[in-house]
Amino acid sequence: MKIRKKSHKLSFALIIWFAFVLVACNLGTTPASQPPTLAPRNTSTPIATLGYSGTGDQVVEVAGDITTPVANIDVELFNLTQQVDVGRLRTHVETLVSFQTRHVNSTQTRSDYGIGAASTYIYNQFLDIQTNSQGRFTAQSLPFDMQWGGLPTRQENIVGVLQGTMPGAGFIIIGAHYDSINTDFQDATGFAPGANDNASGVAGLIEIARVLSQRQYRSSIIFVAFSAEEVGRLGSKAFVTWTQQQGLVDVAGMINIDSIGNSNNRNGIVNESLRIFSCEEEAICRDNGLSRHMARSMELLGFAHDSPLEMIVERSADRDGRYGDHFSFSEVGYPAIRIINTMEEFGNGSTQDTADHVEYPFLRQATQSILLMTIAIADGPPPPRNITIRTDANNRPTLIWEAVPEANGYIIALREVGSSRYDRVLEWADGTALPYEPLTSGEFAGLAIGTRGANGLIGRLSAEYALGG
Repeated sequence: MKIRKKSHKLSFALIIWFAFVLVACNLGTTPASQPPTLAPRNTSTPIATLGYSGTGDQVVEVAGDITTPVANIDVELFNLTQQVDVGRLRTHVETLVSFQTRHVNSTQTRSDYGIGAASTYIYNQFLDIQTNSQGRFTAQSLPFDMQWGGLPTRQENIVGVLQGTMPGAGFIIIGAHYDSINTDFQDATGFAPGANDNASGVAGLIEIARVLSQRQYRSSIIFVAFSAEEVGRLGSKAFVTWTQQQGLVDVAGMINIDSIGNSNNRNGIVNESLRIFSCEEEAICRDNGLSRHMARSMELLGFAHDSPLEMIVERSADRDGRYGDHFSFSEVGYPAIRIINTMEEFGNGSTQDTADHVEYPFLRQATQSILLMTIAIADGPPPPRNITIRTDANNRPTLIWEAVPEANGYIIALREVGSSRYDRVLEWADGTALPYEPLTSGEFAGLAIGTRGANGLIGRLSAEYALGG
């Protein structure tokens, strides 16, 4: 067994295990072998509880240290991350900024100015991906009606669907808002470049969709460019409502990409990491909630797969007084997170947020990191089931779980009492019984287990199981 424990709290992130009932729905009209497999959620997911058994052989605690990531991705998956093109990212950012404003009340009839030009540009990018995907990817515009500043408008959420291969594997939503504002939220014509916030996120979204569309994955992936985030996240709310109206209400996890293009602030301080915000139940954040589990799982998988950028779990829903489109999903019970750069160069709506202030090599690394984590949760092997702890006559514990047929090993993530992150990670390749005395020491509040496949990919973690620390 190999153990990693970092002196500072180790951070990681994503998901739970999911039960899915098959409900078919076609999100687009373009060629696809099958529509996405989605399902209704009948009840909220309960916090898992470990079972205990008082019989078993004598066990001995084992320990050690590792200083390298748990898994090495195979060549194919590594090559996918290398295809993220910094030139394409720059083009997307510069093009969106060139429209001068993407305010929801700006014109929708010009091709070179306003939010209509932005939505058309993004939709055309998705159409290009669709054309080159051999039927794997479909593009669609989902309109919704809204009103801001007394002006009614029809906005568009631009959607792309990459169909999964495994029935019942669920789907993942990756979203980024494309509207922008300046400091006067009612100003529909003033300069509102929105380069980092959030042309950078849209650029990452398009590039991830382009790269991933070259193949299919176990889970379906839905890419959404939201309008109207800056005016109360009306676009993501409309999208969530639409999914519920269609009966497509089971979401495995939602990743909100919002502002990932700055590695330094205006004072020249550089920090090349990404923050992960999450909340639960209408912005009441809890360490045992689905969204927080998704956040720390993402952080863990980032470390385990040696992502280009470190990801850090935050203990709040968002920055103080701020919000994002992930709120719209977590408010209705879906696991949802926001990924954002650690350094913020300009305030919300700043007219200085222009394309020349984006650090494009950092934007590429951020996009690669999110892409890698998406592959892990969309295509990694499933987590084990039937997790329990067996104790021997001397009350020494062994963690036991059901074997996953395709497993090439497992990782056990342990969260200390009072922590939002997984602080200790054990790699285990010797069967499905792990002798480890600290499991019942009271040091840990919970654990989750992930499966490592033959290609080195670690998939979604199991639900977190309470240890009662």
